[in-house]
Amino acid sequence: MPFEFEKPLRAEHTNIPDMLVFDLAVHGDSRGWFKENWQRAKQVGLGLPDLGPVQNNISFNAERGVTRGIHAEPWDKYISVATGSVFGAWVDLRPGKSFGQVFTCVIDPSKAIYVPRGVGNSFQALEDGTAYTYLVNAHWSADLKKTYTFVNLADPDLNIEWPIPLEQCELSEADKAHPMLKDALPMAPKRTLVTGCNGQLGRAVRALAEERGLAEWFDYCDIDTFDLSDPVAYQGIDWSLYGTVVNCGAYTAVDKAETPEGRVTCWKANATGPALMARVCAEHGITLVHVSSDYVFDGTRELHPEDESFAPMGVYGQSKAAGDLAVGGCPKHYIARSSWVIGDGHNFVKTMVNLSDRVAAGEIPQVTVVDDQVGRLSFTRDMAEGIFWLLGYREGDVEPSSPAPYGVYNLTGSGEPKSWAQVAKRVFELANGNADKVMPVATADYYASVAGPVSPRPEHSAMDLSKIVAVGFNPPDWEQELEEYVKSELDK
Repeated sequence: MPFEFEKPLRAEHTNIPDMLVFDLAVHGDSRGWFKENWQRAKQVGLGLPDLGPVQNNISFNAERGVTRGIHAEPWDKYISVATGSVFGAWVDLRPGKSFGQVFTCVIDPSKAIYVPRGVGNSFQALEDGTAYTYLVNAHWSADLKKTYTFVNLADPDLNIEWPIPLEQCELSEADKAHPMLKDALPMAPKRTLVTGCNGQLGRAVRALAEERGLAEWFDYCDIDTFDLSDPVAYQGIDWSLYGTVVNCGAYTAVDKAETPEGRVTCWKANATGPALMARVCAEHGITLVHVSSDYVFDGTRELHPEDESFAPMGVYGQSKAAGDLAVGGCPKHYIARSSWVIGDGHNFVKTMVNLSDRVAAGEIPQVTVVDDQVGRLSFTRDMAEGIFWLLGYREGDVEPSSPAPYGVYNLTGSGEPKSWAQVAKRVFELANGNADKVMPVATADYYASVAGPVSPRPEHSAMDLSKIVAVGFNPPDWEQELEEYVKSELDK
């Protein structure tokens, strides 16, 4: 079958999400032809995921009419033809709204197809001696074969118009016996591991996964079951099962981090652990979400962009900056930078509600709160929503469908930055109407009588949110969220 020489390299999206068809530039003359069958840099630039192939397979088909499929396997495939041509048919067997979508086309040496994990693959040889080749990003194993899913080549609901009628073709007995689409099992998505699951953010991520019906594909751990800083701990996990890690764990006792014992613990949790996890995620093609902090900056700028140079002042900030640098070396990463985190657990707002109650009860006359540190609150529910958005989860998604570009994103509440004292006054007002009992004080004066080391605090912690807004996520106003949060605490 003749094909066109000298086509420009280009990519075309199909009706199956994330599946791409490539026109390849084939150079030919009387001697034959030459092509770049897969060119990482050029094709990644056209939208091909950097799939990291680890195995190259070839299916040789001796006679015209050999038909194989429809098989969905737990890896991504980059398919091409070395000689001959095929009619290819692909069926989306991933759970979700695209389940059952069909795409067909003819592949000759001038075309290639990127097939995402979970999309069923089949082809019919149109010429004798056709060599069908594919790169995959997981090594074949008998254990992984157990996860395959299938659909019948002859299912009338698929409405595949095979060029050669199937009854005239050579099919395996196994392929003849595959179920119809209505009985086919969707391929389970790759799993998500949430570390630091017992912290404020970890709890919010778990709650959101359960709310969205994703819980069966999420696993959770904390330092008592998996210590990120222990290299040996990584050997007990089958990383081929995972597509995403959301690292919610961190050492956040900023003052204790200034002690000799705290410094060691802080660096293990915030730097060593993320570095080890970044290495494992890079090796296995896993997307790593890591939560950062305003403490990586010195707070001299009133509004911090994502690309601001690190200038941490204390041990905690230094360890977080080191963790960010390590995670940045993982090809598939999101760093979500937060400040003033509020969620389910011990936090500033809960403390202020309790103190307001004590003032109202006459137990204490007033409280002092620093007024020269300015920022915005980050509510963990909103942070979890933002993380899911970056990963690409949209309404009804079982697997991410529209991930944002990898990189660093500021992820806090929106609205006007205010001081800790102003936040406290608002909490007191909402709780008991006693905002006048909050006495503003300078940071230096507040800590003047504190025994033991005190970590320096950034003066300005507000983040520039334009980047995450540009990818479609609009963080809620922190003051509105504060009202709802305090009300929920008062209703308990």
